[in-house]
Amino acid sequence: MERQRIDKWLWHARVVRTRSGAAALATSGHVRVNGERVHASSRAVRVGDVVTVALGHSVQLIKVLGFAERRGSADDARRLCEIMDPGAPPLERDLPRVQSQARWRTVA
Repeated sequence: MERQRIDKWLWHARVVRTRSGAAALATSGHVRVNGERVHASSRAVRVGDVVTVALGHSVQLIKVLGFAERRGSADDARRLCEIMDPGAPPLERDLPRVQSQARWRTVA
């Protein structure tokens, strides 16, 4: 595979949690490929492209290293890209899973 849709790649690389979220992010104008704003989720990316993603209050610079046929584990996702700014906040795949605490506390 020499190229892949930006929404599929963002989802496979675990930049976002859902495919529909990846498509919405791409069409919202918060994604750039090699400095060019992405207007459609069908925009293709190739190995070596630099993807800029604005998430929340941070901007991520990510280099495309490869593609996947389907979404795999976080370890598989790490092989698809290289974070170019090591001081940047973590992507979704790098966040620890937290068990929810009891929502209600009784006050005595």
